[in-house]
Amino acid sequence: MLIDELCDRFLPVAAEHRVTDVRIGLGYTGVLLDNDRCGLAYTFRQDSGHGCCAFRDAGTLRGKSAAELLRCAKAPDVISAAISLATINALTNPPLEGTADGLALLRLEPKDEVGMVGYFGPLVEPLKKRCKTLHIFERVPHRGADVLSEEAAAEVLPHCDVAIITATSLLNRTLDQLLEHCSSAREVMLLGPSTPFIPEVFASNGVTILSGMRVMDPARALQVISEGGGTMNLLLSMRKISMRIS
Repeated sequence: MLIDELCDRFLPVAAEHRVTDVRIGLGYTGVLLDNDRCGLAYTFRQDSGHGCCAFRDAGTLRGKSAAELLRCAKAPDVISAAISLATINALTNPPLEGTADGLALLRLEPKDEVGMVGYFGPLVEPLKKRCKTLHIFERVPHRGADVLSEEAAAEVLPHCDVAIITATSLLNRTLDQLLEHCSSAREVMLLGPSTPFIPEVFASNGVTILSGMRVMDPARALQVISEGGGTMNLLLSMRKISMRIS
């Protein structure tokens, strides 16, 4: 699995850093390291269980080696996966020279069929204007949106010229299979604040564009996470970064 490959790749450098803060919010999970770098990952709160304890190791993470948090990826629960991916993103903050507009990097043609895995509302209308057909796959239906079930992706994605995939697919371990379905796509974009900027890994797996965010104000970002904020609340503490990797 790609999430395991990413964790194993950064274990050596992670061993050199300590964790100074961890926030597990309703929208995102954030990890702050001793070099003041902060990384985020989406929190699948709906899949975190129904007991009073969402994460059994709560209260023990601060002060640990970042390598110990990377090993959380081996655990089966989604909270551990979010902690691990947020740690990866803290270790691999994206370069600041990337463009803010990921859509500007997409080589779209009017005849293209586009598959979007995960509902990214602000991108829907701009994409529809530039392509023939936009297929949206989503686990949870969005009100007023014409979306297909996530199961339909296996049938439709192999026929798409362009694919846009949410980086949260790393957390639920569906990205590997989704990329297999996109083997015929000309462009594959990995999108969202959870995106790890590791070009060499993703380019070799068919991804052509990485589009995510870099935390610029860790203190504010962690406050927003603790107060249950989502992407829109985090924008003032982040910078959008997109880069072509293939």
